Amino acid sequence: MTKKHGSAKWQGGLKDGTGHVSTESGVLDDQPYGFNTRFEGKKGTNPEELVGAAHASCFSMALSMILEDYDLKADSIETKATVTLEEKDGGFSVTASHLEVEASIANASQEQFNEAATTAKENCPISKLLTAEITMDAKLV
Repeated sequence: MTKKHGSAKWQGGLKDGTGHVSTESGVLDDQPYGFNTRFEGKKGTNPEELVGAAHASCFSMALSMILEDYDLKADSIETKATVTLEEKDGGFSVTASHLEVEASIANASQEQFNEAATTAKENCPISKLLTAEITMDAKLV
């Protein structure tokens, strides 16, 4: 079993407060986040982009693994996950994560790629974690 952690510190109210987020590896170390980085475009991170990065990276690794079942290896897989946060039922909810995938895979057929990408979308651990609708546009180049 693998366990990893992230942590966050917060001070103040929702709109005037400030937070900092860190990861166990130290890749993120006290990176700022807050209402203004989440909703007003100020420099810093926010939970939705972190979930997007987690989903994109998890999906890419899963696709790589599944391609091996076809004896294929990707020259490149580029994935962008766009996470949607919406006001819903009197609060906010992450309602969707849309994957945009572009992959270069020598000797892969479109059918193999579509099958592998769909399997990865449905089975990567972060997809399984999310209860939001997960959609995808996948392109073999």
